[in-house]
Amino acid sequence: MNNFEFYRPTYFAFGRGQEENAGALAKRFGAKKALIHYGQESAIASGLLERIKASLESAGIACAELGGVLPNPRAELVQTGIELARRERCDFIIAVGGGSVIDSAKGIALGVPYNGDLSDFYFKGVKPVSALGLGVVLTISAAGSEGSINSVVSFENGRLKRCADSELICPKFAVLNPALTATLMPYQVACGGADIMAHLLERYLTNTRGVETTDQLIEALLRAVIIALPRAVANPADYEAQANLMWAGMVGHNNIVGVGRAQDWASHMMEHELSALYDVAHGAGLAVVFPAYMKYVLAHDTARFERLARNVFGVANGMAGIEALKSFWAGVGLPTTFAELGGKTEDIAYLAKNVPYNPEGTIGGFKPLREDDVVAIYKLMV
Repeated sequence: MNNFEFYRPTYFAFGRGQEENAGALAKRFGAKKALIHYGQESAIASGLLERIKASLESAGIACAELGGVLPNPRAELVQTGIELARRERCDFIIAVGGGSVIDSAKGIALGVPYNGDLSDFYFKGVKPVSALGLGVVLTISAAGSEGSINSVVSFENGRLKRCADSELICPKFAVLNPALTATLMPYQVACGGADIMAHLLERYLTNTRGVETTDQLIEALLRAVIIALPRAVANPADYEAQANLMWAGMVGHNNIVGVGRAQDWASHMMEHELSALYDVAHGAGLAVVFPAYMKYVLAHDTARFERLARNVFGVANGMAGIEALKSFWAGVGLPTTFAELGGKTEDIAYLAKNVPYNPEGTIGGFKPLREDDVVAIYKLMV
């Protein structure tokens, strides 16, 4: 196991009705005027937005509002939020939604006190020295942004998707009420489940030895999602299934299961290019990328894939485990091919070129991949 430091200061309020405490939590963490950031119509139609505003008002916190976050959140709206928060003198952001809303809110939190360009954090690796405080009211189990230090935003009118990270944008609090997911469409639930599983697999595929504790935690979380996800897809109002997905999503991406070990993340980098170009749901893209990637790197460590197959899927060998994962995702209604995402073979070279390779020209911590490897993996998805 590698040396590590781990600090995640988020305060979690989990369960029915916890959104009523959003105002008290914001006050606890120093908010005086908050920018409420949300997605499309669902937060309004459900009455959730009004409940959050009433909670803030009862805590003596003024607010401004900015909606309109799309899946694969756009830098243009983040910039609008930065300008609005400055103009309104907001000192806190409250994200009401899923991973896209939270990532967009994190971008606003980074940008408000910064004198440079927002893209510096996402393209140049600039590390912030300050950020606005951030709270979350989660409405879908998926990205794990409610407990992470990451923000993923799409630039150039959605054509390039990039990540920034800083402990400064780890949410101060997160309200996790599984009942808020009851109105989701089954496909949204399925996409969220694939995202959770992908976060776990990115950490599981490692060359680090002596990490039995986190190996077993990851395997247990994967099995829990495999139990809960079909139930939640069949009935999004199944509170217990959604509760297990919601907590698995947070634990899967706040990095408690990733400490002390090298991680991979090649599949996420490849998927980001798909969702940027085709505007597909991130979880749907991951459901197509991951089996192809796993087949391509299987020979790198067959024992690790055999362990995954045996301990999570109850099958005998690595290839059977990969097929079991693909079948599981297909069984909850997710795509399994490039074409189902709207992908075109003539775009593969463009997609592979845009992947953000490191200075050595590779991606991935498990088996480093070069551009020709990425092209080959995209072709396996067809």
